[in-house]
Formats: sequence, C-alpha cells, structure tokens
Amino acid sequence: MRALSKVGATPGLSLIEVPVPSPGPRDLLIRVSAAGICGTDLHIYRWDPWASARLRLPRVLGHEFCGTVIEAGAEVRSVVVGDRIAGESHVVCGQCRRCREGEPHICESVEIVGVDRDGAFADYAVVPASSAWRLAPEVPDEIGAIMDPLGNAVHTALATELAGRTVLITGCGPIGLMAVPVCRMAGAAAVIASDVRASRLDLAGRLGANLTVDAGRGGVAGRVFEFTSGEGVDVVLEMSGHPAAVKDALASVRPGGWVGLLGLPGAPMELDLAGQVVFKAVRLEGIFGRRLWRTWEQMAALLRRGLDVAPVITHRLPLERFKEAFEALEAGDAGKVVFTIGA
Repeated sequence: MRALSKVGATPGLSLIEVPVPSPGPRDLLIRVSAAGICGTDLHIYRWDPWASARLRLPRVLGHEFCGTVIEAGAEVRSVVVGDRIAGESHVVCGQCRRCREGEPHICESVEIVGVDRDGAFADYAVVPASSAWRLAPEVPDEIGAIMDPLGNAVHTALATELAGRTVLITGCGPIGLMAVPVCRMAGAAAVIASDVRASRLDLAGRLGANLTVDAGRGGVAGRVFEFTSGEGVDVVLEMSGHPAAVKDALASVRPGGWVGLLGLPGAPMELDLAGQVVFKAVRLEGIFGRRLWRTWEQMAALLRRGLDVAPVITHRLPLERFKEAFEALEAGDAGKVVFTIGA
C-alpha cells in the first residue's frame, strides 16, 4: 500500500510502498477514505526540535481520519466489518489514575496515532477498536476526517456556559474557525474573532462571527471594548498559543470572565498575572484534546442539528500531491487541508 512517511531525520516526507498492516485481536484494519493534516504533521514535515525529540523513525503520519472497517480482531465486539468510523487519535491505557477517574483524555501513558504509532496517511491503517467512533451515514467523509480537531473546538467551547454570552476567539486556524459556529449554535450572544490573516478572518465571518479583528494591526482589546460597550467579553477561547494573542485574551475579558487556553505556545512567556488575572478574578482553564467520549457525543449532536464546518476545508487533494498540501499550509494560504485517499 501507499504510505506518507517520515523516513529520515530531515525536512519533508516520502510517499512509499509498505506492507498492509495486520490488526491484533483488539484492533481494526481500516481502508482510509480521507485524512486531515494537522499542525502536528507540519511540525514533523519541518522536522523541528519537538519532532526530532519525539518521533522514532520511520513513521507513517496522519492522526485525523475516517474510513471503513475491512477486518476486525477476534476480540472486537463494538464495531463490525463494513462500519464507517472516525478515529480518536489519543490511544489511552485505561489503567492509570486519570483513566480510572474518568479523564482518559489526559491519560498518563497516552500514545498518539501518527506520532507514537503508525498513522492514517495511507491506503490502510490499524487502530484499536477502542479508538473508533461509528459515523452516521449522513456525515460526509471529509467531515469524518476532521472530527478529531472539531472535537478540540467543541471541548474548548463547551467547557463553560455560552448561552447569552459574548465570546472572543483569538486565532482563526482550523480549530478556531470551527469554534465560531459551535459557539453560535450553543447560544452565544455574539462572537468576535481575531487573527493576523485576512483570508482566515474572511472565513470566520462566513462561519458566523459578528466581528472580525485584524490582530496584526494591534488594538484587539480596544475593538472588543468598543463592541461590548466597555464591558469586555464574558468568554475567550485562545486557540493560537501566540504570546500576543494570550495577552489580547487577558486584556479583553471582563472581570470575573473565563479564558480557555487550547493554543500551544512555542516557548515560555511572561504574563501580568496580578493585573490581568488575580485582580480581575479571571478564571483560566487549560484545555487538552477531547473528552472521551463525551465530546464525541456532543459533536454528533451538533452535526445532527446542522452544524456546518465544511467551509473550513479549503483544500482537498490526493495523497500524491502531499508537497502541494504542505506548501499551502506553510504559506498560510489554507484553512483545513484534507487528503482524499479512497472510496
């Protein structure tokens, strides 16, 4: 089969031929239909310090995917051959304290598909049956392929009360963009989105943002206070990890407000905790991954109610055009890029 793999400790990837993997007794063999490229994949493509420290090579990439079960291990009872599934990329142990206490999304021994084990940028992939979510027939493959990042958006947005509240989303990458309609559907009174790229702000507007702010020009907090009649927003979803965006988030939230932090900073940063958190009684919450399987149930319900995140997908490319796909991401010209792999 074809597999998009990191085979050497240098920038780039290779589309190679490898044997079709064999599932174990608790695994599934999936014929991959579609797969999304994540920021993590871009880190690996670039072979930055994080990637070089984390990966053992060779490694088939791809942790956002959907496909059809073509073989199930002897001990699998939850799905059957022919089921169409989306994959949860975090493979958890089920034995650590976090897993036993109902928080497997922060499992102490988590493995990530496409990072710690071979992934789904391939014609076929093996995943544990415990990581499979059966897709409703009406969910298209391209949406099934991005349930993983949609879950990040849903987990972050629904971690606090949104009904009747004003929301600022800092960072309009794919997850931030998907959070816009999620917030609207959850009853937010208004959604403001900030980013430094005009194309992403345009997408945010199309997805339902009431106000978009060019963070590259500065003055995000000023625009927020103007829009909210001097109050500041009730809720901030920080999706970028950029130090300037984190500072915008804390400057824009009202006293007693809530800030969810999903974006990953590239390095430690300085914050005015006294002035912008303690004295304002702001609540900060770190958000990681998706709750298993609560967030997936929420996603399914939102999709049934008509949640539309398809505009976030700006590129649909076959696997052999992977260089074009990653170049679009590096140039900042893409929203979500999805590989169309098989039927």
